[in-house]
Amino acid sequence: MDLENFLLGMPVVTRYWFLASTIVPLLGRFGFIQMQYMFLQWELVINKFQFWRPLTALIYYPVTPQTGFHWLMMCYFLYNYSKTLERETFRGRSADYLFMLIFNWFFCVGLCMALEIYFLLEPMVISVLYVWCQVNKDTIVSFWFGMRFPARYLPWVLWGFNAILRGGGTNELVGIFVGHAYFFVALKYPDEYGVDLISTPEFLHRLIPDEDGGIHGQDGDIRGPRQQPRGGHHWPGGAGARLGGN
Repeated sequence: MDLENFLLGMPVVTRYWFLASTIVPLLGRFGFIQMQYMFLQWELVINKFQFWRPLTALIYYPVTPQTGFHWLMMCYFLYNYSKTLERETFRGRSADYLFMLIFNWFFCVGLCMALEIYFLLEPMVISVLYVWCQVNKDTIVSFWFGMRFPARYLPWVLWGFNAILRGGGTNELVGIFVGHAYFFVALKYPDEYGVDLISTPEFLHRLIPDEDGGIHGQDGDIRGPRQQPRGGHHWPGGAGARLGGN
């Protein structure tokens, strides 16, 4: 019952993305799925016509003793920020949130193939986190070692930590770029100039009908009325700050 409540507590799009991104890597970890069929590569997609790879690369992650903790962190970020963004920022409009994920996925696929990034989970999660941070840019978040700063800096802090600790950072930069592209095109530009550059296709609204609600921004009006924060924001291993706290 606790597991059922946990899953049903997530909005519909986040729920299925979270389940796929946890179950599929675990199946791979225990040998039920072979990684060779899951990763993204330009030659295999374009020249070998293996068109499933952009989808499998989204939900698969190679879980090993070396990568397991990082995968768990990505799952936490997915659960926390995707759930909050869908439930609060896109409240009642899961079809619009699904379109955001499709938009981000499309650009992540192109960039990751060009940069030879084989798995999409990390840049996709960072792109969602970036959008949340822009909508809630003045929210104070607590990071490891007692660090506190406005949410707008969080993606860059993650990039810096990853660059130092793991010698990476490209995944984070791709996610930041893609998240900024969506935020500017879908939220910031229409909010400032009153012109919609993109819109959710009607078939997605038929797939997931809208409920009462709208698009809300905590730190400013993002195409909708202001929404008050509903709870706390916590990092694993560090104290959390209430949304909107000072």
